[in-house]
Amino acid sequence: MASSSLIYLPKGQTINAEYYSSLLVQLKDILKEKCCGKVIKGVLFLHDNAPANRALTTQKKLAYLGFQCLEHPPYSPDLAPSDYHLFPGLKIRLKGRHFSSDGDVIAAAETWLDGQLSEFFFEWLAKVRATG
Repeated sequence: MASSSLIYLPKGQTINAEYYSSLLVQLKDILKEKCCGKVIKGVLFLHDNAPANRALTTQKKLAYLGFQCLEHPPYSPDLAPSDYHLFPGLKIRLKGRHFSSDGDVIAAAETWLDGQLSEFFFEWLAKVRATG
């Protein structure tokens, strides 16, 4: 994912169903842009079982946008698939570094994410689908 597509939650704000639904609309717009305006069909969408994600508002927005939700695999309440595939490499990259601002942390994380080949993300999705 290109770093220009990343959206960060403002400090002090909590993710609720309305905020999350607005992000879904932004995601659909980003997908249209990345696909040169082509109609997006069959988007498979995976998110965890957080309350904002399970809310009726969110489910209606997902259906309206045409996203097909994948079943989230069962996991420990404090672990999500991203915790054991995405974050370990990022943690290694950031370990021992000191940052003077949130912007510096964001830049370092985006540099690492941008450096990952698409296969890295497809491998993650394949593992999640296999355990579901």
